[in-house]
Amino acid sequence: MSGTAVPFRIGARTLLSVRRDLVRVALSLDAALAGHVPPLPPAGGDGYLVTSLPASRLGEVDAAGRLIAVRQRYMRYHADLTIGHDRWHAGLSRSARATLARKCRRAAAAGVEIRAYRTPQELGAFHPIAQAVSATTYQARLLDAGWPCDAVSLAGLHALAAADGLRAWALLVRGAPAAYLCCTAEGATLRYEHVGHDPAFGALSPGVVLQAAAMRALFKDRFACLDFTEGEGQHKRLFATASVACADLLVLRPTMSNRVLLAALAAFDGGVAAAKRATRHPRLAPLTRRLRR
Repeated sequence: MSGTAVPFRIGARTLLSVRRDLVRVALSLDAALAGHVPPLPPAGGDGYLVTSLPASRLGEVDAAGRLIAVRQRYMRYHADLTIGHDRWHAGLSRSARATLARKCRRAAAAGVEIRAYRTPQELGAFHPIAQAVSATTYQARLLDAGWPCDAVSLAGLHALAAADGLRAWALLVRGAPAAYLCCTAEGATLRYEHVGHDPAFGALSPGVVLQAAAMRALFKDRFACLDFTEGEGQHKRLFATASVACADLLVLRPTMSNRVLLAALAAFDGGVAAAKRATRHPRLAPLTRRLRR
């Protein structure tokens, strides 16, 4: 079935998705920082998915009588690569610096090797490593968002590499692929695009160690900014230098089926939020910990 999946999701797990014919309107980091409100292009189908709309401008979208629902709110993180590694590192909290140092020492003792890739030829060597790691990740298993293996996506990545618009890294533990990171360029901004790590190596924090190595390289590169894109996470907060409050919107035609969909999403999200609040109750906390184990 074609179209865009509108997921009913708990954390990273999608329980159900409903397809709608949507036009994606994605704001760049620069547009989000500037407080831009995009005009919605002419479209048929069911409507639009607007991503990274500045949260301060939520009420200014011209929906033209369509239904609007906020799907998620988040901070869009980014790192200023013009300040230099030393200043960036000094801006971390004392505990963050100590944690990074400890994890990097542990990884070095375990025989970690980090390789960098940027040319089309190097991308050819990177692809099987990223593919092997991606197959082990929850992004690939639960979100259908692993390393892209289709011919069109790979051709696009090769074209970017040929134009000096790609930076990628892989982390191996005694020769075994453990983590990968691939960033794509848009002007002077590098986008945090494809990432994953094998949970079998989780004790070595391969994603954090790999990102730390990438940051050291990027502060010497030509880019002015690393855009961590949509969504939050401790990893992004750790390495970023700033953020902007954003939201994703569904803008749908006011049909009965779309009204039912939005009502179901609101009820589902409300139930998930209530369940999360309940698990934080002191009497339920021990049970929650046992279930997680």
